Amino acid sequence: MIRHLYVHIPFCHRICPYCSFYKHEPGSTDTAAFLRALTAELEADRSGERAIETVYFGGGTPTLISAAHLERWLPEFVRVAGIGRGVEWTVEVNPRTITERKAAVLREAGVTRVSLGVQSWDPGVLATLGRDHSPEEAEEAWRVLRGAGFEAVNVDLMFSVPGQTIESWRETLDRTLESGPDHVSAYNLTYEEDTAFFERFQRGEYGRDEVVDEAYFREVMERTAAAGMVHYEISNYARPGYESRHNQGYWAGADYLGIGPGAVSTVARRRWKNLENTVLYMERALAGMTVLQPATVEELDESAWGCERIALELRTARGVESRYLPEWARAEETTAGGLTREEGERLVLTERGKYVADSVAAHLWA
Repeated sequence: MIRHLYVHIPFCHRICPYCSFYKHEPGSTDTAAFLRALTAELEADRSGERAIETVYFGGGTPTLISAAHLERWLPEFVRVAGIGRGVEWTVEVNPRTITERKAAVLREAGVTRVSLGVQSWDPGVLATLGRDHSPEEAEEAWRVLRGAGFEAVNVDLMFSVPGQTIESWRETLDRTLESGPDHVSAYNLTYEEDTAFFERFQRGEYGRDEVVDEAYFREVMERTAAAGMVHYEISNYARPGYESRHNQGYWAGADYLGIGPGAVSTVARRRWKNLENTVLYMERALAGMTVLQPATVEELDESAWGCERIALELRTARGVESRYLPEWARAEETTAGGLTREEGERLVLTERGKYVADSVAAHLWA
């Protein structure tokens, strides 16, 4: 049963040098036609029975779509998707692309959560990341979102950015937490292939330092804990009761449907990806044809599924079931104190293990 729906909006005013998701500038794209294509894809989908509990609009920049277009399209999307009461509906927000009217349109349509891409309150760090907003614009966006009455507002942050200092990171955390967010996502910058940052990393201009990463990570864990937040996944912190149900579905291995160019779906351990070509995607979706990208269908066997469960579930506060761990009884000692056993059937990361979660997961499946 498909309970989670992801909608990919690939448009961006500016391409951030660290982002590896499928995205592009809108150019001459017919926005109304693009939105009709999303609806058409959803209507034509026959991948499985749906009872949608969470929806997530990601990108790209979903809030690059105008308020007028959203106002006309969202009611139809709600009808086709079958969004009813109690559905958690999240939209990613770029600070520079939200207005009071747009926020009101989203809230009226049923959006319950918004995730504000602040990344940093330091102008220098924002410039390095290629962000197109200023700290002042982020503050105004925060005011608009809070004023619109969304049930939850998340703030996205990033650390270990080239040129960033621990003092700057502390100031960003303090400024964020003083504003009273319901949820904070704090990501350790990674160098993804097919990005400008990765090219600079390969040339030796940028580097990674695990000791520095750990220092930044410690700051966010300590400060969010002091603010009363629950550290429920390596990169995510929430006020009790404000955890993201959509992301929890991903981490737990629930079926999810992705629509839009470049979107990924996983249903009944079968995974596929849509075309990473917006023009071709629109043409095919509007013509009632498949938008599947050739050669992307993958059947996840028990080995691949188990590996994925370890990689994802181990990052959460609940940990991973013992049945996915080969020789799990020895795992505590072989990961150098990175794991502990709870309730006999689950392994969870220790405080030390959180700093090296990826290497612990890799060791367990080696």
